[in-house]
Amino acid sequence: MASFEYTVPCLFGLEAILKREITDLGYEISSVDDGRVSFYGDECAIARANLLLRTGERVLLNIRKFEATSFEELFEETKTIPWEYYIPKDGKFWVTKASSIKSVLFSPSDIQSIVKKAIVERLKEVHKITWFEENGESYPIRVFLKKDQVEITLDTSGEGLHKRGYRANASKAPIRETLAAGIVQLSVWNKNRILVDPFCGSGTILIEAAMIGANIAPGRNRQFVSQQWDNLISENIWKDAFREATDVETKPELRIQGYDKDYHVLRIARENAEIAGVDGYIHFQDRDVADFSNPKQYGVIIANPPYGERLEELDDVIELYKLMGKTFEPYGSWSKYIITSYEEFENAYGKNATKKRKLYSGMLKTNLYQYVGPRPPRLNG
Repeated sequence: MASFEYTVPCLFGLEAILKREITDLGYEISSVDDGRVSFYGDECAIARANLLLRTGERVLLNIRKFEATSFEELFEETKTIPWEYYIPKDGKFWVTKASSIKSVLFSPSDIQSIVKKAIVERLKEVHKITWFEENGESYPIRVFLKKDQVEITLDTSGEGLHKRGYRANASKAPIRETLAAGIVQLSVWNKNRILVDPFCGSGTILIEAAMIGANIAPGRNRQFVSQQWDNLISENIWKDAFREATDVETKPELRIQGYDKDYHVLRIARENAEIAGVDGYIHFQDRDVADFSNPKQYGVIIANPPYGERLEELDDVIELYKLMGKTFEPYGSWSKYIITSYEEFENAYGKNATKKRKLYSGMLKTNLYQYVGPRPPRLNG
């Protein structure tokens, strides 16, 4: 099989987790940049990466890299690409996004227009036609410029990979699925420990944890745009990838609990868990964080509490963080992971974190405060 280079964007702060996921799939990493991990793989990587990666935002097939400091250079270099190999005669293609960092060419709309025009001119010459119906399958193109280096890619995912297909309903400020999966993987939680989210909302953190614990592929309940690319990837490759994903699923005994004091939100969480196929692993409770109690040792708390983004909410949020410290810290053998954008969280909580990790929730800078408890004793035998 031919070898290609792929790039997988991710939320800032999750690069190391994504790199490990790609390596675990058996692929060689070619580069790691802020919010991007690239790797080498065959055609099968399109299907496997889309189906199995938990922290990637989409899978991009790298078409060409070159330098351009003028729109003429951008046009001419783009036109030399053998687009007829990637896009069939009736293919629908457009530049869905262009972004530029520290480059002479900085206008996204102009970059999009020039690249589209160059592709059209190339295909007109190859196919000896002057008009494209574009009534076939979709081939979205993305262009990324950094320091005048251009990367042109085909988006094999379509909708972002964070859209797993289970979140039919969401609470007021849901955490992105890819970020939730990353936090679970950054924690010490494993399927042998109890996990509690005392602000579970629509259940995203717990659903992602249950999918990890049961080895359920994050993309098993959705479609990808490249499933229709018969010219680049065969239907059998997709069938094999889906078979691989389902063959490794397990039915573990998981202890996962979610609390929320909003009954309506809990109903949404239960519905989402059912759609994801993990409702049997999660126990949702109508309970306030102040009522947290658990007899188990060595549990894990992962929480995405309110951040207090509006000034009028800040006093209430600070009081909530104080309450969290008083409620959680008596559980000294538990590990706690709390994500918030409030910079003075440790002061309000009443204790400095074991370590702190910068993560981005979209464009919002947050910190994951990690209070890591002791390791549980080894079981004899």
